[in-house]
Amino acid sequence: MLSVIGLIVLALCIAFYEMPTLIKKRKVKELWVFSSLLLIGTSMGIAESLHVLIPNPIDWIIKIYTPISEMLNGVLI
Repeated sequence: MLSVIGLIVLALCIAFYEMPTLIKKRKVKELWVFSSLLLIGTSMGIAESLHVLIPNPIDWIIKIYTPISEMLNGVLI
């Protein structure tokens, strides 16, 4: 629980440091991208600290390419 609070405090510190500059310069698109990435990163960090199983993208790639690889090995051998 303490790690979740720490992550939220850290994310708020980062936001309060970066966002005023983006707002002053009226960089709306950059502000949206920054906010989205900060939210995604904070959410992933909280999930990781709570030991939630987060799927690994390489597992999906392996599941897609394994049948293709086996088919090509069958054709080439």
